Amino acid sequence: MSTWLSDAAVERLRALEDRPDFSATRYELLEEIGRGGMGIVFRGRDTALNREVAIKVTAWSLAADAERLRREARTLAALEHPGIVPVHDVGEVADGRIFTVMMLVRGERLDTCAARLPLADRLRLFDRICDTISFAHARGVIHRDLKPANIMIGAFGQVLILDWGLALPGAGTGGDVVSGRGGTDGYMAPEQSGGNADARSDVYALGAILAGLTVDSGSRMLRPLKSVIDRARASQPGARYPDVASLAADVRRFVDGAAVTAHPETLLERTRRVARAYRTPIALVLTYLVMRGLLLFWRAT
Repeated sequence: MSTWLSDAAVERLRALEDRPDFSATRYELLEEIGRGGMGIVFRGRDTALNREVAIKVTAWSLAADAERLRREARTLAALEHPGIVPVHDVGEVADGRIFTVMMLVRGERLDTCAARLPLADRLRLFDRICDTISFAHARGVIHRDLKPANIMIGAFGQVLILDWGLALPGAGTGGDVVSGRGGTDGYMAPEQSGGNADARSDVYALGAILAGLTVDSGSRMLRPLKSVIDRARASQPGARYPDVASLAADVRRFVDGAAVTAHPETLLERTRRVARAYRTPIALVLTYLVMRGLLLFWRAT
């Protein structure tokens, strides 16, 4: 026997999904600000504390989505870091769907913010992203879905890593591989398509993010930085940087004008790099030598 729903019934169901009933909670929904495979995110208000918050609600009361949202809340609760959005509460609405309440992030996506910054400032932002992920790895958590859409730059310049719904414990520092599919094409390491991941999978994603931040990576001057990106995005995990800290250290070397470990320099490249790094003292010395030569010439005549 076939069943069908009228258009009005479909609209009521859609409204129920889009505006879950929070009347039995301390929270008030204000507006939708995003949605994904796991659920919908609303800007809301905590009526008890009179503050705006972000509220994530599972799309339907499916056990898998509910457990994933609970796992994300537990992960965030265990990672107290300025670069990780804190979770305030976990609950359940009348229809059985799970929700989490988090700090409302005000700011813009990494790629939007970076588009108007010089390269050095973009790379400094990248270093702060690496610091946050290194912190998570040190506590045995890998993110598995790093991408510009999951990285926000706050109103005061703070870097915030979002969407830890795919994060898994157990592979942060020891090199152990955890299983579980997930990730985003273009940022997902090859081994993740087989359901495996470790800390080096996040290194791969960070390499893809770095490539997006480096719009001039094809120029001769930036060849060392391109080598850093290529090493981070190597298809085999063993060929990548062993950890995020090593990747970040090479990027800092580039910013500071030092040689990077991923790029074997030619003599010409080394000469150019040193000349750029010490251009001011070199210019002063050359100016002194020229003036000294002119003075000697003048005395000789």
